[in-house]
Amino acid sequence: MYKNILIPVLLDDDQAKSSAVQVAKALAENGATFTVLHVMEAIPAYVTIEIPAEVLANTRKEVEEGLSAISNELPNCLGVTISGHAGNSIVEYAKKHDIDCIVLASHKPGLQNFFLGSTADRVVRHAACAVHVLR
Repeated sequence: MYKNILIPVLLDDDQAKSSAVQVAKALAENGATFTVLHVMEAIPAYVTIEIPAEVLANTRKEVEEGLSAISNELPNCLGVTISGHAGNSIVEYAKKHDIDCIVLASHKPGLQNFFLGSTADRVVRHAACAVHVLR
């Protein structure tokens, strides 16, 4: 049983989100704290100058609303959005916030994952806590 659980999510995959939340609930001890984390990949500056500011603001707002909806399903839950490389950012966030378990949904790997590596692979290899990967 875990006390401080991190659930990294992609907001466009409803099945994976639902599965991760259910598994996190099952692994949690009474009074556990949950963090639902979404990592937004950094957009290069030469691209952001071409995107209207309201589009960026609306995207961020949609992400925050999605996290809020997931957070409402869990007691003691915080929704967090950060920017960076997904695999690295999840591992760093877990270290900084004393996470003792990461519940992470993974897609089925394709050929590109064997050469480039996936987010789940990076988290499993580098996290200093337990990692539960869902298929």
